[in-house]
Amino acid sequence: MESRMVECVNYSLRLYMYSNAIFISERLCAEYPSEKNSQLLASCYLRNNQAYRAYSILKGTQSPQSRYLFALVCFDMGLLREAEAALCPLNEPSTEVPNGAAGHYLLGKIYRYTDRRKIAIEHFVQAVSLDPLLWAAYEELCILGAEEEAAELYGDSAVFRLQQQHQLELSSQYLPSTDDRNMPSSRSSYSNDASPRQARLLPVSSGGELPAGHASASGAGNITLYSTPFSVNMSTYSTPSPVPSQIATAAPPPLNRNVQAQQNSTVTAGEVSPRSGVNAPGQAPRRKFIDEGKLRKSFRSSSTRAAYSQVSGRLFSESAPRRSTRLSGDATLPVSSSVLPVGGNGSGNSSAKLPGGLSSTKMNASSSLRLGTVCKGHSSTIESSFEDGKKYEALEDSGPEDTAVNSSRRAGQVIMDDEPRIRNRSSGLIGRGSRVAEGSLELLGLLRVLGEAFRHCCMHRCKEALQVFCKLPHHQYATGWVLCQVGKTYFEMVDYCEAERAFSWARRVSPYYLEGMDIYSTVLYHMKEEMKLSYLAQELNAIDRLSPQAWCALGNCYSLQKDHETALKTFQRAIQLDSHFTYAHTLCGHEYVAMEEFENGITCYRSALRIDPRHYNAWYGLGMIYLRQEKYDFAEHHFRTAFLINPRSSVLMCYLGMALHALKRNEEALEMLDQAILADAKNPLPIYQKANVLLSNERYNEALEELELLKEVAPRESSVYSLIGKIYKRLNMPERAMYHFGLALDLKPSTADVAIIKSAIEKLHVPDDIEDHL
Repeated sequence: MESRMVECVNYSLRLYMYSNAIFISERLCAEYPSEKNSQLLASCYLRNNQAYRAYSILKGTQSPQSRYLFALVCFDMGLLREAEAALCPLNEPSTEVPNGAAGHYLLGKIYRYTDRRKIAIEHFVQAVSLDPLLWAAYEELCILGAEEEAAELYGDSAVFRLQQQHQLELSSQYLPSTDDRNMPSSRSSYSNDASPRQARLLPVSSGGELPAGHASASGAGNITLYSTPFSVNMSTYSTPSPVPSQIATAAPPPLNRNVQAQQNSTVTAGEVSPRSGVNAPGQAPRRKFIDEGKLRKSFRSSSTRAAYSQVSGRLFSESAPRRSTRLSGDATLPVSSSVLPVGGNGSGNSSAKLPGGLSSTKMNASSSLRLGTVCKGHSSTIESSFEDGKKYEALEDSGPEDTAVNSSRRAGQVIMDDEPRIRNRSSGLIGRGSRVAEGSLELLGLLRVLGEAFRHCCMHRCKEALQVFCKLPHHQYATGWVLCQVGKTYFEMVDYCEAERAFSWARRVSPYYLEGMDIYSTVLYHMKEEMKLSYLAQELNAIDRLSPQAWCALGNCYSLQKDHETALKTFQRAIQLDSHFTYAHTLCGHEYVAMEEFENGITCYRSALRIDPRHYNAWYGLGMIYLRQEKYDFAEHHFRTAFLINPRSSVLMCYLGMALHALKRNEEALEMLDQAILADAKNPLPIYQKANVLLSNERYNEALEELELLKEVAPRESSVYSLIGKIYKRLNMPERAMYHFGLALDLKPSTADVAIIKSAIEKLHVPDDIEDHL
């Protein structure tokens, strides 16, 4: 009953019928209380998103799998300390982490969210080392910025680990089944034990062991008994099995030709079939076997030894009785013999009778003839049995001497003919294993390309990442994950048009893929595409209203419409759905800054950094707050930290240069602004700020040259003309200054800029030294 209930639970889980699985599991635990059954019930609760119920069941359990499940439950509930204690008990520091790579991955995530970066990296590295195909752990390493560790994981060492794993898997295919685990290896002498094929057909006692009469004798006369029962799947045979009285009790003959048999077989009188008198004991034909050493030479390769160990026992052992309706209906002579002789025609070398009145010599030939079909499957064995019966009727009528010669020739010939088949079977297993190994290596090659590209993305090397992504085949490139990564890369490069193309392609390919849609909404926000952004927000909420990406898109839509309070509420809803969603915290901070609630903005940015210390957007947001608060030292520190994380961002370089300029470190500011211009020549902001720095250094002509270049990039930017007017005023050229101030007003600047420009016009004839004191 217990096994049936467990089977029912597993069946329900496979078909996602969680309510039925929970009900049956509860009945199971009530009827058969055990930790294993409680673990099954807890897994049902966990899959049904009822972690709190699984928590009460798993708390205090000690088995490795229960500890792993309890850690998962605690992680989902935010109980990170209990999750860590479950995986690594404090009182048992040497305890192995359960579930290998998966356990190390979970432990790494726990350490990551508890601000222990170095230990988290160690466990993620250990997880990928144990399982090179565990992409999630590699992804976490890249997010944490562990570039060196991540770069080594998909190298030659990963190939070596995969080869080791598949060698173990391949060798496990050659290992004997649970029925044959006590069989000797291919290097052992087959005279000590019965073959697996013979043992499956021997009668099993009520205690699950073979009778003592089936023990084989070695040269010293020692007796070896099988203590493990041999189970047989009898459904493959359509003919009735022989009754116990029909089964021979003969052990296999010794293979070593130098060993002389010391025991004589005896024949017990009984009912004999009409054909049983053809080969009397005194007329036993000489039996011929192919030398085992000759056959073993063709199986020298290590890859075929395991297959040889399973087949050779059948070649060099006494065959089991044929399962045919004709034989099962015949009378038999029960035989009691421990060892059959190898050869000779003396009285001590008599042939024991087998079921159906056939001699052991004939039976051996029959088994040899059936060997080729046995290797292919049990179903063909039945057909060959009926054919063998007809052939041996002709053999029995030919006389004892002819029978011996013909049977021995046929046996030896068939064995030699079956060598290619055995080789093909072994090579088939090897080929199947090699195909699996090749598939794993191909998968590792694909992960190596994806891993390299993703590592470049996380290290903000955008051009390199795009180049690696282009190496992918089209069917891999045109997938939701890859296209979203490409879109994020273009977003980092401030190329919003290309980013929008990549994200829209991803939407067409995978319309229900939500990862990265928060970045897509930000791209549309910067492009001021209100209609597309509104449509995207509605689509994402229709797909999954409980996803943080959908609420971030909706918040960006409200923020573009200057409804900052509603946008803030939607971003807070995203945080409520997933407290580890870093970008939602950052977007909340942006909205607080837009409403000039700087303290709340600082809190949100710091929350984002607690989740991901390498989230440079939060460092940038903190720098902007301190810059607006004129805390230039703090601003410079946060901008520099963001720049160290993303050293190729032209925007970060520009704002770092602005902070340095505010600190009167103009030379450093000019160097940083020059780097920003080289990083992105299309970005007008660093050129404008460089002109500002040159103006403060009284390098007016150089400033005018930079602004003339900027007019070509941003011809409708009012601040450019306003700054040109200020320079002409410093050069005592009021007419040209007034002309450019007028152009700036004609471009309809913001209200604040209008006030600044009008104030400059009013002070146009005021000397600069007096204007500075006003």
